[in-house]
Amino acid sequence: MDHGYAVHRVNTTAIPQYDGLKHGDDHADALHLAQLMRLGLLPEGYIYPRDQRATRDLLRRRFSLVRQAVRLMLSIQSSFSRSTGKQLSANALRRLTPSQLVDLFPDLSTRYGVLIQFKLWLTLQEQITALERWVRKDLLHPSLLVRLQSVPGIGPILGMTLLLESGSIERFASYCRMVESVRLSNGKRKGHGNRKCGNRYLCWAFMEAANYAVRFDPLIRRWHERKRVRKHRGSDQGGRAQVGARPLSQVARRHDVRSHARLRLIMLTAAGRKWGLALSQSL
Repeated sequence: MDHGYAVHRVNTTAIPQYDGLKHGDDHADALHLAQLMRLGLLPEGYIYPRDQRATRDLLRRRFSLVRQAVRLMLSIQSSFSRSTGKQLSANALRRLTPSQLVDLFPDLSTRYGVLIQFKLWLTLQEQITALERWVRKDLLHPSLLVRLQSVPGIGPILGMTLLLESGSIERFASYCRMVESVRLSNGKRKGHGNRKCGNRYLCWAFMEAANYAVRFDPLIRRWHERKRVRKHRGSDQGGRAQVGARPLSQVARRHDVRSHARLRLIMLTAAGRKWGLALSQSL
């Protein structure tokens, strides 16, 4: 692509050849792909632009760093519970300093091990914060991030994840693992497809956005309570995440920043529709 060549990324799972083919090699496969391209039937995948590809991958590395930090935090809390018989909350741990942590563990060996984990946890927190600042500074379209953050439940991290993982919103279409994978015949379930099809980072972002929207937005919380009573189930993260898929593309395509009240109405309108809404159905 950098040297002027037209590159096509073929979706191999969408072009199965004839099962009774007697012979197949690279030459026959190339002829088959050329014939599909000539007819305009070649299913292609999206090649992410090079200028933001490294930034997207850097934000993905944040996930592994956060997981490591959470494991260290849980280990420190477990050591505190075994030593004292009390509970140490995450907020209380964040307010502690190494000198204060020393007084909580009377045993020297336990204290030494916890201090090592605590220092590693502090280092990870510093690196995660620096990584987030770098990614936000390296965004090509920060105005789109402002629009995404106007949606209830989407903050800076979720907004950057949605923006970088989706790429160009004009061509973007993804199941985001939000569409129910089921095969029906005469109203009866005959099987299911690939439930893991889609971008797992987008799936995580929609799940988190749905949870935050229910927690902090009163209108969406009331809708969720009505739906939970009607469906007789405790929690439906997938359904809430599907609701947020449609307003995301609407906000990203607009040229003005909508008010929170208008966006809440969009989410409530989408909530009343059939489950399974995804970004591919937003146009």
